[in-house]
Amino acid sequence: MAVEKKLISKKKPFYPISKKLENFLRQHDRWIEDVISYDDLLRYSDSINIYDTKNKDTLWVRLLYNESERIEIDKNLKIIYTILHSDGNPTSIPYLNIDSVDYCTFGNSKPFRVKIRNIVNDNFTYFYLKKTDASRIYGIEFEHMLSPRNLNFLVNNSSLIEEHIAGIPGDVFINEYLPKCSEYQKSQIAKEYVKFNERCMIRLLGDMRSYNYVVIPIHDFDQVIYKIRAIDFDQQSYEGKFSVYRPQFFKENKPMIDLVRNKLKTDSIIQYKIEERSTISRRLIISDERMKLLIKIMKDDTISTKENIDNLKKEIFKFTNEESFIKSKSMGDLMEKTLEYLKRNYQNVSLIDLI
Repeated sequence: MAVEKKLISKKKPFYPISKKLENFLRQHDRWIEDVISYDDLLRYSDSINIYDTKNKDTLWVRLLYNESERIEIDKNLKIIYTILHSDGNPTSIPYLNIDSVDYCTFGNSKPFRVKIRNIVNDNFTYFYLKKTDASRIYGIEFEHMLSPRNLNFLVNNSSLIEEHIAGIPGDVFINEYLPKCSEYQKSQIAKEYVKFNERCMIRLLGDMRSYNYVVIPIHDFDQVIYKIRAIDFDQQSYEGKFSVYRPQFFKENKPMIDLVRNKLKTDSIIQYKIEERSTISRRLIISDERMKLLIKIMKDDTISTKENIDNLKKEIFKFTNEESFIKSKSMGDLMEKTLEYLKRNYQNVSLIDLI
């Protein structure tokens, strides 16, 4: 599991939503008419840097708006929240307060993070507003259908609204929490990382550096177990290097790779990879029609360059020795061939076969 340097060298462009993809999103209640746009939130008058508890710059800034802008923005953000979480029921709006709007100055998508609070009980949550990007939409839909957890979002031609995914950022977990874990917990985290690595590779989700996923502690009877979940879907099926879709090759993840090496034997790693492939292939049964329609749309869509597609299909062919990949003409073709390969080889794998 060697770590490569500089896997991603160029900034990924934003791709518009095609009419076919828009129809798919409308069909599955993902589409929202314009209430507030990404550009609307850029009309701030001032900003303040946000520092963490160790006085380190988080690369987020808190935005300040003039009074007239603030009233309108707050109202529309509350409407967005009710649509995202309660089908637009307006009865809760008087009990909601927009505590803050933050802007990320780092990365490709430069999202806005909105903190919204119920003033009756002080419970709060976040949601994110980003520029619309077709490849990110495909990434979120694949996450919704192929990962262990569903994901809620809304989109239109200008803006994408994503719900908050709770957890400890991977880089924070590696530096502050992992050293304090018990040896048993470290073994369990190593297992989860192998499965996460496999899941990203299969569904061609790239750039899973440690700050693009979260580690989620879950209390289970008398122990704490950990799950790993992606939070950034910007690099879905875009890059031409296969290693970009395998988190193990990012230097930021080296402590996790070292953990896998130290805690798991080769046979166990192979077993966990097969388990994850089999689990994903079974999820495909549940979402079969929806996935087929999405892949059909993706095959006709442009979400990458010809150079990236040509290079990636060669590298996947080298990895799988499956000639069908060489015939691919789009990222949608590659996803279709990947899922067909998965179903053909792993859908009927039973737990007995793994013992």
